[in-house]
Amino acid sequence: MRDLASRCLDLARALGAHYADVRVVHTRTEEVVVKNGRVEAMLVHEEEGFGVRVIADGAWGFAASHILEAKEADRVTDLAVRIARASGLARRGEVEIGPPVVSSGSYATPVAIDPFAVSPEERISLLLEADAAMRQVKGVAVTEGSIECIVTEKLFASTEGSFVEQRLVETGAGIEATAVADGEVQKRSYPNSFGRQQGTGGYELVRQMRLVENAPIIAEQAVQLLSAPQCPRDLVTTVILDPTQVALQLHESCGHPIELDRVMGTEAGYAGTSFLTLDKLGSFRFGSEVVNIVADATIPGGLGTFGYDDEGVPAQRVPIVRDGIFVSYLTSRETAAALGQRSNGAMRADGWNRIPLIRMTNINLEPGPWSLEDLIADTDQGIFMQTNKSWSIDDRRLNFQFGTEIAWEIKGGKLGTMYKNATYTGITPLFWSGCDAVCKEWTVWGVPNCGKGEPMQVAHVGHGTAAARFRNVRVGVIG
Repeated sequence: MRDLASRCLDLARALGAHYADVRVVHTRTEEVVVKNGRVEAMLVHEEEGFGVRVIADGAWGFAASHILEAKEADRVTDLAVRIARASGLARRGEVEIGPPVVSSGSYATPVAIDPFAVSPEERISLLLEADAAMRQVKGVAVTEGSIECIVTEKLFASTEGSFVEQRLVETGAGIEATAVADGEVQKRSYPNSFGRQQGTGGYELVRQMRLVENAPIIAEQAVQLLSAPQCPRDLVTTVILDPTQVALQLHESCGHPIELDRVMGTEAGYAGTSFLTLDKLGSFRFGSEVVNIVADATIPGGLGTFGYDDEGVPAQRVPIVRDGIFVSYLTSRETAAALGQRSNGAMRADGWNRIPLIRMTNINLEPGPWSLEDLIADTDQGIFMQTNKSWSIDDRRLNFQFGTEIAWEIKGGKLGTMYKNATYTGITPLFWSGCDAVCKEWTVWGVPNCGKGEPMQVAHVGHGTAAARFRNVRVGVIG
């Protein structure tokens, strides 16, 4: 791989490229899915390839291939340079990527239990045991569970002298129970919605989830939701969001609008732009003084944790919102240079055959001093909402509506009536300005399905969150 990368870089120079980098990527994915007491699927997917990115005649060019041979390396490199020169005919200005980045080293995800060393039989047995525990609850119609393991080996090299190697390991799992009665359907998920919770680490992450022990709890809640009253309609009240819902809120209303390519309009076709325009940097009140948000690619366990991004920039911890004030974007080398800054390492690609884009790392809401128990006790009237069910937000990330799988009334500092079909709506800076408390029980949640770009790329990102309280929130809005 080192020889192939060097060959590409040498040829790019010879062909007149001002800059070139090469990524060689090998990925293996294994997934087990069970449904209603039976194995639904066992999937093994493996792929490898390389991509060459160049700057020639002041413009970008990119080409890729799955054939890791010298002749193909020459063809792909030549094609990348020719694409750059063709793009240069229509460029508005020359690409500037700032000072050279020279990185050297390696990074490997810390793993206690290699997930690929755990037999498929053991993974299946765990899921079937959790599935059986859910099916013992009368009224449950569908039970599902899955475990996924991913290992990605990456090499990055550039004409500036960078050469880094990484081995990133992800492991995730989850279970779902669906109850049906009288034409109504209710679902409960654990530990997170949309299939699973996932992080960087080994099979120890799955064992820590205690799927079997929690299976009957979520199954019972799914059945109880069928007869639970609807969430109060069109009410302005206090809302406490559980950590998983705070993670989704953070992802959609903060993570995406701080991507500087969206702000500058260079990546807007699929994901839209941003309300956090350049004039707001350093002065705009994003939230209340208790809102502190960081982008941290260095914390253990996050799906946005790595050693180097796909431009060879080392992983960093970057303040995004400090005491409620918006202070920084997620940047690439090119977008950072436009602001007179250096990249904070947020460029990642979905595989060897895609160009890197600015993607979230781990966008975290810093913990506060409250316990969840004390926060509920401190709330006289409100609603506690748990586990995302639906989301909708405009393409500038301002107006949103989210729904959760389950909610409870808060009355006199205690949880009361269970509610179904709970929703809330808001405008991003007003909503975060209403945040008056953040809890201390903090976890990094994984979002393995973040889409961006055309053709679309799927990124795996993380969010460290705790439960948080928001005042004057409109709930129960349907449609």
